[in-house]
Amino acid sequence: MDYKQQVTDALVKALDGQLTADEISSKLERPKTSDKGDLAFPTFTLAKTLHQAPQQIAQDLAGKLDQTGFDKVEVVGPYLNFFFDKAAYSEATLNTVLTQGADYGQNQDGANGNVPIDMSSPNIAKPMSMGHLRSTVIGNSIAEILKKNGYHPIKDNHLGDWGTQFGKLITAYKLWGNEEDVKKDPINKLVEYYVRFHKEDVDKPELDDEAREWFRKLENGDQEAHDLWQWFREVSLQEFNDIYKVLGVEFDTYNGEAFYNDKLAEVVQLLKDDHLLVESQGAQVVDLEKYDLNPALILKSDGASLYITRDIATALYRDRTYHPVKNLYVVGSEQMYYFKQLKAVLEEMKVPSAKDLHHIPFGLITVDGKKLSTRSGRIILLADVLHDSVKMAQEEIVEKNPTLANKEEVAKQVGVGAIVFGDLKNERMNSIDFVLADQLKFEGETGPYVQYARARAESILRKAADVNVQANGNQITDPEAWDTIKALADFPAVVRMACDEYEPSVVAKYAIRVAKSFNKYYAHTKVLTDDAELPARLALVKAVSTVIKESLRLLGVQAPDEM
Repeated sequence: MDYKQQVTDALVKALDGQLTADEISSKLERPKTSDKGDLAFPTFTLAKTLHQAPQQIAQDLAGKLDQTGFDKVEVVGPYLNFFFDKAAYSEATLNTVLTQGADYGQNQDGANGNVPIDMSSPNIAKPMSMGHLRSTVIGNSIAEILKKNGYHPIKDNHLGDWGTQFGKLITAYKLWGNEEDVKKDPINKLVEYYVRFHKEDVDKPELDDEAREWFRKLENGDQEAHDLWQWFREVSLQEFNDIYKVLGVEFDTYNGEAFYNDKLAEVVQLLKDDHLLVESQGAQVVDLEKYDLNPALILKSDGASLYITRDIATALYRDRTYHPVKNLYVVGSEQMYYFKQLKAVLEEMKVPSAKDLHHIPFGLITVDGKKLSTRSGRIILLADVLHDSVKMAQEEIVEKNPTLANKEEVAKQVGVGAIVFGDLKNERMNSIDFVLADQLKFEGETGPYVQYARARAESILRKAADVNVQANGNQITDPEAWDTIKALADFPAVVRMACDEYEPSVVAKYAIRVAKSFNKYYAHTKVLTDDAELPARLALVKAVSTVIKESLRLLGVQAPDEM
């Protein structure tokens, strides 16, 4: 039952065409508390055209409104406040959730269109730090949200497995490394070499020359250089996959930068054929003046390719392979200008999917207000944070529920979920200063708080296992349940909004809202009282459990049945 549409339709008739349905719908507001109504229409914007005071307009409109299907409509100053029919609304909402289950909120807007998502993309031979968390979990959640909206997401872990840093790493390994040390602790040792290189090349600039030479050898297929690169890649990917397994994140492809090496010549040729390449100080660039952007540097003066050369090759490959309806890049906000250039070059090349290329930027994650950097040695390893979070969650669970049967598994779900939810509850463009203890609190706007609300709902359902909860006839007249029912009814709109805005925080904030409203309901209502509305109250509890679990799933967070 779409009451927003019902309110809109009633106002369209009463206003006799003075505002369109879209104009009315966009102006509808949700009152802060249910005692002020369920939807409100402000009349300020009509004052100029009708030459009347907003309060008078509201009074006149109330007299013209067809109030059929509403509990009541009240005039409060310049507002028309609409109160929904609680019995009908609760029945329609709960019946829909219980009938559809985990499919509630699913739509087919995307018509199964392919959407490649460039996400995570750590650099080989460097550890996954907290700095890699955001692209990974934001990209993963967007993929789940897209799927819920009928799209076919393709998660592409575009590994940073090529570039001059490998010349530096090979140089460092040849100077200071040995095979046994790397085998014992691959990533940490490789990072140690990389950090040492950047400390020593300050006073020894000849190291940079040596690094350039090793990278040149790698590009030219030198066997020793290639074998070392391949080894660094394999041990890195193994460690990355261990972390992805803990996070519950999977990928459809791991085509890194090296995959596109043999595709760069075609990029340059296509640009030449389209007369897009021009020489500038010996380098080859694409003029983007008409986009109000600086020229895009495609080839250096020595003929070397750049990131954008590879990204053009990547975009061409994805376009030809997937024929995408959207092309998403979940990459930090510091790359916003770069992606404007990339999109502009692809549009100049008339690549079909260029117009639907979207950079999904996000803010930094800092620790104690400081940016993380592998080069400077300031790294907080993601694996360590996940381990510590699970350990802290286990300690909390032992204290709260010492008889819980599967403490270790629940601790993993809570500890990992706390890290993921703690990231995604923030609007992605906001930067985050990470404090682990804050993410693990069972009170406040945290993952454990939402998980615990759902576990409480499951506990109630276990206690009432003998009551027949049906997916029909669920009318609740209890006013304490009203905010929760309205929240449940909003889920399909939340799913669409999160997709339209590429914004997982829409779902996370919604999950918090449902958990809060349910906890408030539970605190004021004896759910298991044996009366005529008991099955309906249990239907509400089951609907809450279903919707919270599905909301958490869209975020990549698990929902334990017991905590």
